[in-house]
Amino acid sequence: MRRLAMWGTALAALGAVTVGGPAGAAVAVAGPGAGQVVREADLAYHGSAVLSRGRVRVELTPHNHGPAAVPEAAVRLRWSVPLADGGQRLPDGCVRTGARDVVCRTGALTAGEVGERIDLDLRLRGRPEEVRLQIGTVWRGGVPDHNRANDRYQVLVLDTGDAYPF
Repeated sequence: MRRLAMWGTALAALGAVTVGGPAGAAVAVAGPGAGQVVREADLAYHGSAVLSRGRVRVELTPHNHGPAAVPEAAVRLRWSVPLADGGQRLPDGCVRTGARDVVCRTGALTAGEVGERIDLDLRLRGRPEEVRLQIGTVWRGGVPDHNRANDRYQVLVLDTGDAYPF
């Protein structure tokens, strides 16, 4: 019993105690701003990339492992070589933000749910034998995500026509 009391004192001294709901869903902050509730989500992306003769196809599905919902999020895809100029067709909700970058909105992501798949079919400048694709969340609608290991990826994609999963 004494150890339990010491553990409670230690948690209080750290300034955070979990309140209600699933673990990590909300945290009450002690001290200034006491009672403030902080929401947290856990975004992840799963999909594949294919490189063939200067074209790169990416299928990407956003996931929110929760516990909080995200009202809107955006994911950036960055290639190690520039995209071809002109004539690129981007799906609704995606915009080219640089020579090598495309940012796509995910829409609202309910906790524990899978979002809508994002499909890109783009031309790269030249015909590279390989390309490195970086994928990462750039905006989470103000909801923190402390597990950034599963929403940032680097994928080496070879010009084989094979799908490289992430």
